[in-house]
Amino acid sequence: MQTRIATALEDDNEAIRSAQIIQKCVHCGFCNATCPTFRHFGDELQGPRGRIYLVKGLLETNEVNSTLEDSLSKCLTCRACESTCPSGVEFGELAEFARNAMSKGHRKPSMLERLLLYVIPKPGLFRSLYRLVRLFRFFAPVRYRETLFRRLAKRADLFTQQGRVVILQGCVQRSLTPEVVQHLTDLLTKLGIKHRILEAEKCCGALHLHLGHTEPAKVFMRANIRAIAPREGEAIISTASGCGATLKDYGRILSEDDAAKRFSAAVQDVSEFLREFKFTKRLDYQRIAFQSPCTLQHGQKISGLIENLLLRAGYELCSIPDAHQCCGSAGSYSLLQPDIARSLRERKIEALLHDDPELIATANVGCQLHLEAAMNKPVRHWVELLDVSKEESAS
Repeated sequence: MQTRIATALEDDNEAIRSAQIIQKCVHCGFCNATCPTFRHFGDELQGPRGRIYLVKGLLETNEVNSTLEDSLSKCLTCRACESTCPSGVEFGELAEFARNAMSKGHRKPSMLERLLLYVIPKPGLFRSLYRLVRLFRFFAPVRYRETLFRRLAKRADLFTQQGRVVILQGCVQRSLTPEVVQHLTDLLTKLGIKHRILEAEKCCGALHLHLGHTEPAKVFMRANIRAIAPREGEAIISTASGCGATLKDYGRILSEDDAAKRFSAAVQDVSEFLREFKFTKRLDYQRIAFQSPCTLQHGQKISGLIENLLLRAGYELCSIPDAHQCCGSAGSYSLLQPDIARSLRERKIEALLHDDPELIATANVGCQLHLEAAMNKPVRHWVELLDVSKEESAS
């Protein structure tokens, strides 16, 4: 697909890169078959192919129109289209470019979006505000009330400066599901692996990046690189696949920064780090349905690894129809587009319960909270299901 870049964008590296990405598109439409919003609306402009045409128009005119804004605001950036595309179109990069252009133009973020951008990267403020708002949750609009369902867990002081791996806590996760990192530290201790958890850890920048605020996202990224500063040969472990997908992308987003490339090279999803170890079952549940987050299977291109770890530990995995489909969480999407998110969640829950599991496991805090609020079965992070055998611990 040929694109004639507008004169005003001829020297814009991101515009040039976007045009190169669009050139790969062969109009086949395979992407629409796996796009959640195309399946939901049945509208070409709410699918990847239609969005590519809209971004092409942006590049050729240097103008943002309401159709582009509406289409991209409804896109989950699940990147299922990337996994399906036979030509390797990097749609996530196109969405970043277009949303950044929108934020520079006349689009004004809603009050809710402004609040999320300000509060989420500040874990202390987020925790305090969540506790306060939860007290009055029954006065909140029904569409947002379920977001406040979870009680705040007691947060343990996990900070340590010694070890050969860095464990990231994340922003929302350290407040709402701190048990995930707590259990991971217990596993690593049993395995004899020392770790670092840093109070200076910053927001990964994913929230700002996905909402089109690219420059503030880069500020967070650079601050995070300075705060963590991985040592030679040290791994950076993320237990939230949403954060991990962005952390691994620092080298691309900050392409001029060698430190960013070293940082990204050190990042591993927790499943990648634990893949060689042997684990046993920790919980009494047997039949597990594993919901693979989009940021894991499409963003990080990790498939089958966690399932294999759970099988080796002794769990039975249930079959899930359309396992590639998004649950509707998508970071802030479930708050900014609650109606679509609920519809996608209903479809996902039906698929997850298809084989009658006892428990739902997932790999991202957003998916966990989104599903947990509407399910009558427990939803856990998959790491919480593991224990270390005596043989592995002794070794």
